[in-house]
Amino acid sequence: MSDNVGLSTPRGSGTSGYVQRNLAHMRPRDRAAPYSRDLDQLKHRQRLPDKGILEHDRKREVEVKVFELRDQLEDEGVEEDEIDRRCDALRKELQEKMNRPGRDSTTAKRSLKSHQVHELADAKIKESERLRNALKISKNYEEGGHWKRQEERMRKALERDPAEERDGKNRG
Repeated sequence: MSDNVGLSTPRGSGTSGYVQRNLAHMRPRDRAAPYSRDLDQLKHRQRLPDKGILEHDRKREVEVKVFELRDQLEDEGVEEDEIDRRCDALRKELQEKMNRPGRDSTTAKRSLKSHQVHELADAKIKESERLRNALKISKNYEEGGHWKRQEERMRKALERDPAEERDGKNRG
């Protein structure tokens, strides 16, 4: 072999000895930091669900139920006009039920599959909102904000103390 690449002899190795480049090898990226140094960007931001995808999935659920009814009625040999009338009635009923407020309370987060990313994100936002309301946490709450306010009070108190001492010395 040339350039000390590969086996010195293919004998006993179970291979032909032909050397190929490793196409699965990933070259390392440049040595930049893998994360931002900006602390504001490190805060957790909850992923927002895509409303269009959620609406599409809801409409799809309606159409699946309508199609199941149509299939069942066709198997029973019902007339085509009657099938269309029943399917339209079911579709209208399901769409009205879908548009009613409070319909999401029936869908438990546990019933969602891992591939339903937008539904999971929507359920998580609603769960977080319920928890925030139950614990009476304000919408503009910032994690660690209490400590920041306490530090500001301490700093202001320290700034006031030397000023009061100077005023006291000037009077005396």
